[in-house]
Amino acid sequence: MIVTATEFKTNIGRYLLLADSEEVLITKNGRSVAKLVSARDGKTSALRSLRGILKGADVSLESIRKERLAKYDESDD
Repeated sequence: MIVTATEFKTNIGRYLLLADSEEVLITKNGRSVAKLVSARDGKTSALRSLRGILKGADVSLESIRKERLAKYDESDD
């Protein structure tokens, strides 16, 4: 479902309930600014949306882990 930001603010409760069963796309001035989805989908939904993006890329779980942890090592300096 697509709603304007004004409509969303006016009826936020309705759209929070609706988000449990379908995605709610929020627009402002005709442009998409946010998407409200069920928290119940959790990580599985996020992973499904990323499927194929890294296909064929030379990326390992270990390199991802090192990159993620590197920002904490830099902040200790």
